[in-house]
Amino acid sequence: MDKWRELRGKFFFLLLLTILVLVLVISVKPPSIHGFFPNPHRSINRHLVKISEDSITPLHQTKHMLVSAYMDQRRKSWDVRIIGIFRRDSIQPLHCLFYCEDHVSNTFTPAKILQHSDNFGFPYTTTDVLCEIPKKCRATHVTLVPNKEAVKHTFLPIRNKKTNGDEAQHFDFNFTVCISTLFGDYNNVLQFAQTLEMYRLLGVNRVVIYNTSCGPELDRLLRGYSQEGFVEIVPWPIDHHLKPSHGWSFSEHGGELHYFGQLTTLNECTYRNMERSRYVLLNDIDEIIMPYKHNNLMSLMNELQLQHPKTGVFLIENHIFPKIYFEPSGKFKLPQWNGVPGINILEHIYREEPNRNVYHPHKMIVRPRTVEQISVHEPLQIFGDRFKVPPDLCRMIHTRKPLWKELKLDQLHVDTKLWNFSGKLIPNVDKVLRRTGLLSSEGQI
Repeated sequence: MDKWRELRGKFFFLLLLTILVLVLVISVKPPSIHGFFPNPHRSINRHLVKISEDSITPLHQTKHMLVSAYMDQRRKSWDVRIIGIFRRDSIQPLHCLFYCEDHVSNTFTPAKILQHSDNFGFPYTTTDVLCEIPKKCRATHVTLVPNKEAVKHTFLPIRNKKTNGDEAQHFDFNFTVCISTLFGDYNNVLQFAQTLEMYRLLGVNRVVIYNTSCGPELDRLLRGYSQEGFVEIVPWPIDHHLKPSHGWSFSEHGGELHYFGQLTTLNECTYRNMERSRYVLLNDIDEIIMPYKHNNLMSLMNELQLQHPKTGVFLIENHIFPKIYFEPSGKFKLPQWNGVPGINILEHIYREEPNRNVYHPHKMIVRPRTVEQISVHEPLQIFGDRFKVPPDLCRMIHTRKPLWKELKLDQLHVDTKLWNFSGKLIPNVDKVLRRTGLLSSEGQI
């Protein structure tokens, strides 16, 4: 009996030991060879799979750069659109390679490369690359490969769940403004604050800014807006990768890429906001898209959309307010703003009449899900109609140097539309300047 008890004890001990070993093996099972966890909030083994966290990612073995990737199933047979900056004379066949939740796919799908038609003569241009996801792949990341034998890959996260043009879903924002580029240590603080606060009064919920460089005071203002959540800052170190142009024309301004990558950032911002914003405004920081018969942008767009239900791009005419002419009474030359760098847009009420006999630029309000490719002043590819909004309904207030230098003051129109908002605009600007330390109680920086 004692021998039987001893044997039974050894059996249970061995059984227990076997179970413990199995549990230990399962619990310390090494990750897959690519080391990526499908939950994006969990850590990634970056020794095995490299995930880009940058806004500009050089593509190995090419002269190209990748910016971002988005689900886009609006065109048959294609699932993902990668936005990039490609050298036009070095286009080569590429393949799409996907990360499928917990492993790298062993299927390379052919890439369709679509250069944007607007390049203004520069060697580098905005380029879309369309990819098809392999079957049985729950894709979370993607990259492009020029050579199937290459082993060094940097993957981009795939953003947006779907982009199919359906606008029945809930949007986080009604209006988002995309400011394409800040560069050259731009430090026009007062006009910047006035413009953002004016947009807030008009109903804008978010402003996205691609920042290459700005001045110290503007940097303080931007950080304050970012902490508040009104401004989203996207770092844009394009000057670390290329020689960007300070102007729009290659023949006149030189460089490798148009205007610090403005065309790329406008497209990137449009896709960035496809799932979260009903409308996107595409314009520069010295421009305000201003309704003239409505008190806010939503009232304007409700009327326009009712009259033009199939329209996805609304073109807003540019009207220049020369900064060399000042309102004579000085009623808005406020002492508290004397030490703040930048232009006071309330002082500039004289407006040039556009010469419509020559090309006259517009900026845009778009429904982002109707846009495929966009340029600075017009859409390149859209799923819908476009409409030029009459200037008496909405026009752009663009405070800058004069376009027609030969025009005298008596040839300009008086336009005080901004003054309608001055009662709320001025205290709001004071508040944000003071909150970020740019305005003391005495009105000095």
